[in-house]
Amino acid sequence: MGKLTHFEDGKPKMVDVSGKQPTLRVARAEAVVKLTPEAVAALREGGVGKGDPLLAAQLAGIMAAKKTSELIPLCHPLPLSKVDVDLVFDERAGVVKITAEAKTKAETGVEMEALTAASVAALTVYDMLKAASKGLEIERVRLLYKSGGKSGTWSREG
Repeated sequence: MGKLTHFEDGKPKMVDVSGKQPTLRVARAEAVVKLTPEAVAALREGGVGKGDPLLAAQLAGIMAAKKTSELIPLCHPLPLSKVDVDLVFDERAGVVKITAEAKTKAETGVEMEALTAASVAALTVYDMLKAASKGLEIERVRLLYKSGGKSGTWSREG
């Protein structure tokens, strides 16, 4: 197991990345929102009067990725060159599958930006459909892939 880099002498610290070379960094994350039958029906019919839940969630995820360093205390602010958030409504399975990808050329990775985008998109789906049902569940927020930097490529994708 690697050394925890955000602590020194038991105190939190922001890691100094000034000595690192900027490299292309890419990360993908996912989240799944498990819907109730009432929420499936509401989504099929276009939402519950607040607008298109998937479109709102897509925009919220992109905006959240850009704010990650304001939300996660020790994250570096990054110049994001790309953020994509894709939402797929699988009516038969009763879920919304969210995939978020973030890209930058920087001294540190974009895993937290991708995870934040997927998480906030999932929270937005919940918010947009909670009037139909409070029983929605946000599941499986996780990193799928990262590349770039000293640690190279890591993937749970096939």
